Amino acid sequence: MGTPVSDTEPTPADAPVGPPPPVPQTPVPPAAVLPAPVPPAPMFAAPSSYRRAASDLPSGGVAPPETSPYAPPAAAPSEPPSGPPFGPPVFGPPPTAPPSFAAPGHGGVRPLASDGTLLQHVPAPPVPSRRRRALSAVWIAPLVAVSLLAGFLGGLLGGRVLPDDGRRVDAGLPVVAAPGTPVDRAPESVAGIAAGVLPSVVSIEVTSADGLGSGSGFVLRQDGYVLTNNHVVAGAGDGGLVVQFADGTELPGTVVGATAEYDLAVVKVEATGLTPLALGDSDAVVVGDPVVAIGAPLGLVGTVTTGIVSALNRPVVAGEADDAAFINAIQTDAAINPGNSGGPLVNARGEVVGINSAIAQLPGRLTSAGSIGLGFAIPSNQARRTAEQLIETGRAVYPVIGVVLDPEYSGEGVRVFEQDPQNTRAVTPDGPADRAGIRRGDVILEIDGRPVTASEELIVAIRARQPGDTVVLRVRTGEDEREVRVRLDEGPTG
Repeated sequence: MGTPVSDTEPTPADAPVGPPPPVPQTPVPPAAVLPAPVPPAPMFAAPSSYRRAASDLPSGGVAPPETSPYAPPAAAPSEPPSGPPFGPPVFGPPPTAPPSFAAPGHGGVRPLASDGTLLQHVPAPPVPSRRRRALSAVWIAPLVAVSLLAGFLGGLLGGRVLPDDGRRVDAGLPVVAAPGTPVDRAPESVAGIAAGVLPSVVSIEVTSADGLGSGSGFVLRQDGYVLTNNHVVAGAGDGGLVVQFADGTELPGTVVGATAEYDLAVVKVEATGLTPLALGDSDAVVVGDPVVAIGAPLGLVGTVTTGIVSALNRPVVAGEADDAAFINAIQTDAAINPGNSGGPLVNARGEVVGINSAIAQLPGRLTSAGSIGLGFAIPSNQARRTAEQLIETGRAVYPVIGVVLDPEYSGEGVRVFEQDPQNTRAVTPDGPADRAGIRRGDVILEIDGRPVTASEELIVAIRARQPGDTVVLRVRTGEDEREVRVRLDEGPTG
C-alpha cells in the first residue's frame, strides 16, 4: 500500500524518480475505460496572515506547482500523451485515507482520482474569466449616501434601545389628545360657581397707624358699593384704603358706614357697571349644604375653598372686649384664613349666604395659626339688614332687652346681675325686660324655645332680630318658672 499524502514529503519513498515507465498497451475493455476525473472544488483554510488574491492564480484557480512550497518535484518532460485529453490514469500506491484539506498557507489542492489516488498534476483547461464591470460615479455617490444614512440610523436606534446613561433622545411619554371642544363646567359645580362669583370679589388694602393690613369684600351694587367686615377697615385714615378688583384695577375707597356690633362695613369706590352678588336667604341654609368661600387669604387674591355648612346658630364673639361683635354665625369647614375676612360664603347657586368673619383658634394661642376647619360667617339676612342701614343712614341699629348679664354665673341658663354694676343698672328702667317683669337675679333659661347656657348665646340670639320684634323668654325667679313676651328696643349705636 502507498503512503498517505504528507504536508512535508508529498512523494512516496518507493516511487521512481523521473518519467514514469511505459505502460504496456494492453487493450482495455470498453467497460473498463474510466472517464476523466473532475477535480473537486477547491476549499481553503488559509489564515488571515496569508491570503493570495484570486488574480494571482491561473484561470483554473489552482496554484502553479513551482510557486507552491508543498508541490511535488517536477517530473521530467515527456511526450504528449495520446488518446483522451487527460490520457490514461497513472496509478500509484493507494493511500490509507483520502488526504485532508490543504495545509495552512497552501494555495490550492491537488486533484485526486475517484479512488483517492494522487494524480499527476496536469494544468486544468482554461476557463473563460468573467469581466468585472466597474461601477460608474453615478452609482457610487448614492451608495455612499445610503451607507452613511444606514450608519446614522443604526447608531440612533442603538442609542434608543441601549442607552449608556439612561437618557433618551425622546422621552416618549403618553400624550392626552386635546379635546375637540372646550370642557363645559356645570353652573352648580365648584368651578362653575367660582367662575360666576370671582369677578365680583375684591381685595381691600388698608394703611393705618398699626401698619398695613388686608382683607376681602364683594360688590353689593353696580355703582361702586362694596361690603366687608368692620375690623378690616377699622383705623383706615384718609387715602389709606384701596380696593383691588378681579381684573387688577385698583381704586381708592371711602367708608360709607360701619358697625362694630355686627362687624360689618360698607365701602364706596367711584365706579359703575360693576357686577354685584345676590344676597341669598340664610334662614334656608341647613347643616350639610355645600358652600364655597372666596377671598384673599394672606393676600392671595382670588382664592377659592370649598366645604359644607357644619353647624348653625353658633354664638361667636369677635374682636376686643370694648369693641366686640356678637355673631349668630354659620359654621363651615371651608378653609378660612386671615385675609378671608369680609369675603363671601356662597351656596351652590352662587348666592351669598354668609360673610366670612372669624376662625377658631386652639386654646392657649394668642394669635391664630390659620384654618383648623372651623370658620364662621355672618348670616346673609343679618348682613342685608345692616348693609341697608349703613347705605341709607350711615349707621346700624341693633335690638336689646334692657338687662346686664352676669358673666361669672355658671349654673343653668344665664342670670341677670343681682346687684347693679358700677355706673350702670342691671335692669334698664322702663326697658323691654322691666316692662315684661324681669328683675335683678332672675335666670333666663330659653329664648323662643331654644335653651341658652351662656351669656353670648342669649346676646347673639337677640342680635339676630330687629328692633320691634317680639321674643318669648322662659324666666325663673327663685323656684318659679314662667314665660314672658318681650318686645325688643333699639340699642345705642356706636
